[in-house]
Amino acid sequence: MGLFLPAGGHRATGRGIAVSQPLRAYAAVTAAYWAFMLSDGALRMMVLLHFNALGFSPVQLAWLFLLYEVAGIVTNLAAGWLAARFGLAATLHGGLALQIGALVALAQLDPGWSIAASVVFVMAVQGVSGAAKDLVKMSSKSAVKLLAPTRDGGLFRWVARLTGSKNAVKGLGFFLGAALLALAGFDLALWGMAAVLAVILIAIALFLPAGLPGRMRADEAWAGWRSRDPRVNRLSLARLFLFGARDVWFVVGIPVYFQAVLSDGTAEGRREAFFLVGGFMALWIIAYGAVQAFAPRLLGGRTQPEAETTRKAVLWAGLLVPIPFFLAGAAWIAGEGAPWLTATLTGGLLLFGFVFAVNSSVHSYLILAFGAAERITRDVGFYYMANAAGRLIGTLLSGLSYQLGGLPLCLFTAGAMALASWLAARRLDPG
Repeated sequence: MGLFLPAGGHRATGRGIAVSQPLRAYAAVTAAYWAFMLSDGALRMMVLLHFNALGFSPVQLAWLFLLYEVAGIVTNLAAGWLAARFGLAATLHGGLALQIGALVALAQLDPGWSIAASVVFVMAVQGVSGAAKDLVKMSSKSAVKLLAPTRDGGLFRWVARLTGSKNAVKGLGFFLGAALLALAGFDLALWGMAAVLAVILIAIALFLPAGLPGRMRADEAWAGWRSRDPRVNRLSLARLFLFGARDVWFVVGIPVYFQAVLSDGTAEGRREAFFLVGGFMALWIIAYGAVQAFAPRLLGGRTQPEAETTRKAVLWAGLLVPIPFFLAGAAWIAGEGAPWLTATLTGGLLLFGFVFAVNSSVHSYLILAFGAAERITRDVGFYYMANAAGRLIGTLLSGLSYQLGGLPLCLFTAGAMALASWLAARRLDPG
């Protein structure tokens, strides 16, 4: 059984990482994370735009992504056992391999199938992709906890860099997916992404340093479905509602709305709308990632005590709440298709992204600060299980709220989720 390397330590112990290897291991883990998230963003945008163009309703579009989130919940819940049995390197490789399989499988979709058969097939493939994403995410974030230096806010900086760069790459993936769909078509784009990801997997398998830590003691693998630390449980609840607040508008509502108002219904108009919608979603994710990388400076994570960072997490959770409520009111007053509404939504959602990114970054730091090194994969897995549950709820509500009440109800629901996240975050601050 491999040994954990203490957070911030770089001393070779047993099968641990040698003195000169932590930065190399961090670089390899980050490269794998980047490669996966580029494909993940591209695949999500391709599926959404392709099937929306085929006439799928908002609820049917939401169904396409539900199993993706369910698989993420199950994967994260099992993260402790997976790390105990196989180690972080194996789960990282496994996540990349599953994503390649999902891309190849989706390319087998037959246009002659009925809508019901297509939905079931795409849901299943997306489920595989969801499991792959959370294997890669759990492996990468847990490895950072074990590799990062403990001095001068090293953990906060390493986490922020990994998470911020990941989201910038995923944003690029959104634009890449829209561009590939418009220029190469659905099937050819899938095969191309699978081939590139296969090359990345081979490179990571060859160059990832031996001895990447991550196995945990067998008696910790199934030590209850919740963390022993109430702070981890409370933070996970806040995370659930935070990502629900984003995905309520992000998954179906805003892309479908923008595609409707930006396309004139012709084939050329649809292609232009693909680029515009993909470009906005990419810009949002890239800006979100940039803010996450900057968050340690904004929050003072290098020098301030953990309790102060916790209080700032509560403050920023509260700052998010009024933004979606304001946008919901604007959408209700304007009615669908008002020219000024598109500009208002663009500015408002970018502001939402800034505040959301600070919240997400401080959460990503706190889960690693709260988590115990000897069971970090378990605590991180539980936390990201809550993240996936929030995305699942947000995805479902995105389709339902948009179909039932249009954009105003969709954004109002996002506001309610942000309010719930703030109420949960308040319990983190004992003062």
